[in-house]
Amino acid sequence: MGLDEDALDYHSRDPPGKIEIATTKPTNTQRDLSLAYSPGVAAPCEAIAENPEDVFTYTAKGNLVGVVSDGSAVLGLGDIGPEAGKPVMEGKGVLFKRFADIDVFDIELDADDVDTMINSIRAMEPTFGGINLEDIAAPECFEIERRLREEMDIPVFHDDQHGTAIISGAALVNAADIAGKDLADLDIVFSGAGASAVATARFYVSLGASIENITMCDSSGIITETRAQHEDLNKFKQEFARDVPEGDLADAMDGADVFVGLSVGGIVDEAMVQSMASDPAIFAMANPDPEIDYETAKQARDDTVIMATGRSDYPNQVNNVLGFPFIFRGALDARATEINEAMKVAAAEALAELTRQDVPDAVVKAYGDQPLQFGPEYIIPKPLDPRVLFEVTPAVAKAAMDSGAARKDLDLDAYTERLEARLGKSREMMRVVLNKAKSDPKRVVLAEGDDEKMIRAAYQLVEQGIAEPVLLGDADEIEATRRRFGLEFDPIVVDPETADVEAYADRLYELRQRKGITRREAEELVRDGNYLGSVMVEMGDADAMLTGLTHHYPSALRPPLQVIGTAEDAEYAAGVYMLTFKNRVIFCADATVNQDPNADVLAEVTRHTADLARRFNVEPRAAMLSYSNFGSVDTVGTRKPREAVAKLQADDRVDFPVDGEMQADTAVVEEILNTTYEFSELDDPANILVFPNLEAGNIGYKLLQRLGGAEAIGPMLVGMDKPVHVIQRGDEVKDIVNLAGVAVVDAQQE
Repeated sequence: MGLDEDALDYHSRDPPGKIEIATTKPTNTQRDLSLAYSPGVAAPCEAIAENPEDVFTYTAKGNLVGVVSDGSAVLGLGDIGPEAGKPVMEGKGVLFKRFADIDVFDIELDADDVDTMINSIRAMEPTFGGINLEDIAAPECFEIERRLREEMDIPVFHDDQHGTAIISGAALVNAADIAGKDLADLDIVFSGAGASAVATARFYVSLGASIENITMCDSSGIITETRAQHEDLNKFKQEFARDVPEGDLADAMDGADVFVGLSVGGIVDEAMVQSMASDPAIFAMANPDPEIDYETAKQARDDTVIMATGRSDYPNQVNNVLGFPFIFRGALDARATEINEAMKVAAAEALAELTRQDVPDAVVKAYGDQPLQFGPEYIIPKPLDPRVLFEVTPAVAKAAMDSGAARKDLDLDAYTERLEARLGKSREMMRVVLNKAKSDPKRVVLAEGDDEKMIRAAYQLVEQGIAEPVLLGDADEIEATRRRFGLEFDPIVVDPETADVEAYADRLYELRQRKGITRREAEELVRDGNYLGSVMVEMGDADAMLTGLTHHYPSALRPPLQVIGTAEDAEYAAGVYMLTFKNRVIFCADATVNQDPNADVLAEVTRHTADLARRFNVEPRAAMLSYSNFGSVDTVGTRKPREAVAKLQADDRVDFPVDGEMQADTAVVEEILNTTYEFSELDDPANILVFPNLEAGNIGYKLLQRLGGAEAIGPMLVGMDKPVHVIQRGDEVKDIVNLAGVAVVDAQQE
């Protein structure tokens, strides 16, 4: 099937459409229903009647946006009417929810005139926290938005006007920087003079462009003062009439620095691109066919052509989804009365700045592993970059507060953390640890320091103040990679081939001479990053170590076990994964180290895992898992966890509840635990699951991750004498940064 057939099938699949209403509170019992509706609902009604501001406390208004359209200018489809436009409005709601967790009602109005639209939308103010106007034809859209902004006390935003302006504005800032040009000096040509073009031209002026340097063309050619005097141009076109000779688009583009296309496809040719100034920026945003295609524009000249389109199959897609979800998120959370120019500028500047940062591996993978690094091919972030939420949104909220539009003051640091938590429980949990790490950063050795991911992780650790990384590896290779990625930092590098490692060889020989290592072998081994890093940590020249990115887990673990060993109160190390669900966190042990642990090992692993949980501010409740419930099956295998529980419950050092042996569902389902087995030491479901052997642990955590939709952080190595973590082969930069944060907190405990 083709795209059209696939889309029809997608939309018609039961249930039809793309959205539904879901409840956010339990409705399982009669009491739940009496709270949700009659008679309990009377209490919040009375509270709101007494204090109207309480509507934001007791209802969803503060997170509800109305997407409103009359269907008069839908996508590239034109005036198709409100019913035909409804799939687009539903789609807009999907994007609001997917990218910023904002709920939407789509409203399609059968309105014949501006007054009817305005009156209908204004009457809905009690329902919504904000209004997103969509697909309304020009010039009526200008008047509708202007009056609604004046007459309503909630944010009103016409995305067709301002969305493209903001996203392309971010691209303009970065394109000018790459070309070494000043915004105020740019000669900018617009093809198109509709709502989006007018709003975009106005916004470029807000960013610092000069209105005298903006030339706007419609289907009749350049909009000049002469035309304004002799033709019936609307007032919005007249705003950009220039005192220049009349001419067509080709005349306007001659010598221009920037071309902004918001018109129709195929109207710009190579000769027009060749006539532009040096290193031109071409934003050909007509959809689905740009004013000039990407390849033609890039090949038209020998110097740098910075090209952006509205298409996802080329670099630099100007996609409004980079703007409206996050602008509304910030406006709603600051309880702004409007979305003003300062808030739009803040969004564009934050997007421009985000583009200059190192791009997460997950984003690179989502776009086919194409290089994403600030430059002509990457001047705006990708829509699937999760950082847009907690980089752009706080900037918008701050601008709302600074400009006086906000009715609520936000602690921006705490607010940023709450936004990050919206992306998943794992981010919320890691933020706890990373904040602790930032309070007292430690020196962390990255054993495979000449790997690209390790270098990028080191940069982020320095930038965020999490740790002081030490890269072990080829110094020239590290420097070349740093330059290639444009990472502006001066890392600490120890090159095992050229550094003076004599003292480390002495120490390794001292530690391992009765384990079969000769002095010469010790000299050779410390040229290996895993051994060198282990000795550095053991001697106190570093506080923690990460390795494993390019090694199998057992071979990466062996050197630190040989050199650093386990802690004084520990006989065994273990690997723990933290699994985060929407409203639950579970620690799974042991998933990487001990193949067939006995009761002593299980007990020790449980204690170490409880200590780890507390570093994440989680109070531990441990369950020893088996296929038996509290003696229901008596075998050698079920006795092992049972004995471990007895050892832990008799241990004065254990100050957390632990019980078992028990089946997995008993451990995690409150109803089973508190009804069938009310005698259990666990009053609430377990958050530490200790598996009877390595096989079960590895299978269990991976099933929970893949089928249960959990995010996994780890493995985190516990029980070591000094902090060491062995990351998984192929882990992403964010995983390295996260485990480095855990290692720093481990070192702080030391």
